[in-house]
Amino acid sequence: MLMRRAIACALLAALWLGPLPGLATGSMVLHMVLHLGVTTAVPALWAPRLPLAGPVALLLGGVVEMVVVWGWHLPGPHLWARFTGIGFALEQASFLGAGMLLWAAARSAGPFGGALVLLATTMHMTLLGALIGLSPRDLYGGICAGHLGLSALQEQQIAGALMAGAGGAITLVAALGRLARALELKEAQA
Repeated sequence: MLMRRAIACALLAALWLGPLPGLATGSMVLHMVLHLGVTTAVPALWAPRLPLAGPVALLLGGVVEMVVVWGWHLPGPHLWARFTGIGFALEQASFLGAGMLLWAAARSAGPFGGALVLLATTMHMTLLGALIGLSPRDLYGGICAGHLGLSALQEQQIAGALMAGAGGAITLVAALGRLARALELKEAQA
């Protein structure tokens, strides 16, 4: 557990203190790498258990994470976070907080409950990624491109694929791992 938390801290430091935040303001792809690292990878390594468990923890963790992620990908909030330091700081803090809450809820809810909340997260992340990536037009006014030499629409398409593919895959693998443990426990009890 201590090693995982050390890796999570090192990853968060690399994400926030390295060049990525500055580059993410002009690249939807790099923004998505930062987003997935902060909402998914770091919390998956770090998040503790919640003091409450059961349906309340699952609902709280799953719904808060979904509202935060979808909310920051609406054009207005997304552009505010790209153009202002305070918007960026609030976006990143809420991404980390929502991710920690989600993964803590998954850890606290037992194998079946954890699998359920992570499968729901997989579905909403994949859907949002598909909506962003398959949009026939640039959703963010062309400002989220430039660092990689791609058009805004190309960056948006790749970013959507990253969210749907990588974001969905991380939570899906974690959900299936929890489901496998739950089935092993049921089989052992039978």
